[in-house]
Amino acid sequence: MVQTVTFPGLGWELELNRVAFSLFGMDFYWYGLLIAIGFICAITYATRKAKTVGLNADAMTDVVFGATIIGVIGARLYYVAFNWEYYSEDLTRIFDTRSGGLAIYGGIIFGFLAGWLLGKWKKVRFLPLADVASGGFLIAQSIGRWGNFMNVEAFGANTALPWGMGGPAVESYLAEHQAELEALGMSIDPTMPVHPTFFYESMWCLLGFLLMQWVIKHRKFDGECFLFYIGWYGAGRMIIEGLRTDSLIIGSTGIRVSQLVAVCAVIAAVCIWLLVRKKLKKDPDSLPLYVTTEESKQLL
Repeated sequence: MVQTVTFPGLGWELELNRVAFSLFGMDFYWYGLLIAIGFICAITYATRKAKTVGLNADAMTDVVFGATIIGVIGARLYYVAFNWEYYSEDLTRIFDTRSGGLAIYGGIIFGFLAGWLLGKWKKVRFLPLADVASGGFLIAQSIGRWGNFMNVEAFGANTALPWGMGGPAVESYLAEHQAELEALGMSIDPTMPVHPTFFYESMWCLLGFLLMQWVIKHRKFDGECFLFYIGWYGAGRMIIEGLRTDSLIIGSTGIRVSQLVAVCAVIAAVCIWLLVRKKLKKDPDSLPLYVTTEESKQLL
């Protein structure tokens, strides 16, 4: 379970154990632990911001909790679907998530869809809910990406930058997949350092989370934070995904699934934002924030 990771340009060599601790003979992995920590931080953030968007914290927490669980399941199903050739050989592999295998876009799609459905049931307005949940997603993703580091996965192609990472696990993976990566147009040398793309995404999400605190204070309509999240994360993922060596690919097309989804997400978010802002410019009172309505004031 212990793997060596090196950062030659920085003179660092780290020993990483995927197992965080053992209890009653059961191993608990950093991957799952960090996802759990991210989940707790997301719930805490959303609860504290509930009043800002006019929602009852208790009702909203029930929806966010349920949507997060469904989101995690969705992230696994999405990953399995685009790796079906591997999982179809042994269906029990589907339930083994200790070594990774969650696709964030699956989590986003299933999570927000579940939030909409659960919100209908619990009578929690979806767009204000999506605004606070978006900030929660960003902080959870920023933390959760470090689970990839502990598993020594989600890294990129070769780089000469001083923070390039390497190690036996990196070399082994690149050597095993060198031919297919070169078929995607990536020139690979297994002995050279690679981009720590998990770190890039973690920092991108953290910066997005910090910017979200300004956006949520100055939003002009419900759902604006959600659009910011979709656009911000998509913009970063478009670039970072192009560096990764473990992308989900659509059949034999060579098209990276997450990169395609990210491009579509950015275009959709920007177009919707421009249209709504144009509508508000013509009629500032056409889309009042839920927090300003009598319904919200009665709930609070």
